[in-house]
Amino acid sequence: MSDFKNQTLLVTGASGNFGRLAVDELLARGATNVVAGTRDPAKLADLVAKGVRVVALDFDDEASLANAFAGVDRVLLISTDSVGRRIEQQRAAIAAAEAAGVKHIVYTSAPTPRPNPDGGVSPEHFWTEQALAASTLDWTALRNHLYAEVSLLSAASALQSGQWFDATAGRGRAYVSRADAARAAAGALLQAEGKSAHDVTGPAAVTQDELAALVAKLAGKPIARIGLTVEQLKGGMLAAGLDPHMVDILVAFDADAAEGYHDIVSGTVEHFSGRRPQALADFLQANAAALKA
Repeated sequence: MSDFKNQTLLVTGASGNFGRLAVDELLARGATNVVAGTRDPAKLADLVAKGVRVVALDFDDEASLANAFAGVDRVLLISTDSVGRRIEQQRAAIAAAEAAGVKHIVYTSAPTPRPNPDGGVSPEHFWTEQALAASTLDWTALRNHLYAEVSLLSAASALQSGQWFDATAGRGRAYVSRADAARAAAGALLQAEGKSAHDVTGPAAVTQDELAALVAKLAGKPIARIGLTVEQLKGGMLAAGLDPHMVDILVAFDADAAEGYHDIVSGTVEHFSGRRPQALADFLQANAAALKA
């Protein structure tokens, strides 16, 4: 396996939770020329003391992209937080990387990306992967499954009501911690070659029945898991006053799980990070205090 630790490695969105974890992992694994891109360089001032070059990087500013990618060999392109505008932003980043002579992009994608209009955020990842495939670059698409941290948000609502609603049809999800996904991304930036796509998952698929039972045991409160149809889940969310656009995204996640897109289990985390991913039960145990708050 190749080792690119002495090449110039850029991490976009480096001041975000995922990006910061990836930068720390690169440094821990001996990367010698790390560049951290962010809209607000002041947020990463502490990294300068660790030898990281911090650059202003704004996906909506063509000059900013050109400047950030100049002299860079490999890029970790973390999907932006601008849901609804990602395709435009990420296509611009890929074009800028190609123009700057970047050799390889590692992109944080999603499970089974496809162009279906009812797919929530899936089309944004699909068209970004298509842009990578159409470029002259080598690339690695890391299809990150649902973060384990999301289970804590779902648990908070379920613990309040005593009910866990979902439309996953009893299918499992291979939750992966953000830290494990970031370590895998850093490893891919250091090692990956060619053109490939990988599911990034935890060690096992967990159903919502199993998840509700784990949370109930840790919190010491009963939770009843209630399976709904996609239409029922959407109607309930809208009746609760949630933003319609966010409802479409959340419902699409459950619809994908019901189709089996989320119960894939891979060895990607261990392959690129050298460590087995954390099991969801262990993640929840480590965050038990949040469940009892």
